[in-house]
Amino acid sequence: MQASAQNRSFTQLIEFEIEPLQQPALVAELALQTERLAQRYAGFVSASVQASDDGRRVLGFLQWQTREAGEAAFRSFETGEQDFWQLIRRHRAKTITFNSFQVLSSIARSHDDALHCRLLG
Repeated sequence: MQASAQNRSFTQLIEFEIEPLQQPALVAELALQTERLAQRYAGFVSASVQASDDGRRVLGFLQWQTREAGEAAFRSFETGEQDFWQLIRRHRAKTITFNSFQVLSSIARSHDDALHCRLLG
């Protein structure tokens, strides 16, 4: 059975290029903002903040139940509810890349150590 596009989860990725000395503080602040988004907006599924070994990149990953849920949360950046633009200035980000994706396939390990794959689409 094919899932409709409305039933697919939605992922937002934000990548920051920074100076290595900025990485620990950016990771901490981005993790805090991610937690606030998860608490404030319905449809949150999961998130992670990842850092490169060279200290020059940080990746924020947010997964939402629907595109609409993700877009509602992202609008808080534009309206200033989340202090996102100040975060960028504070950590002197050289570049920021925003991307979004529909999740078409996912695989995860369950509590019984089995792998479960879900294909959509």
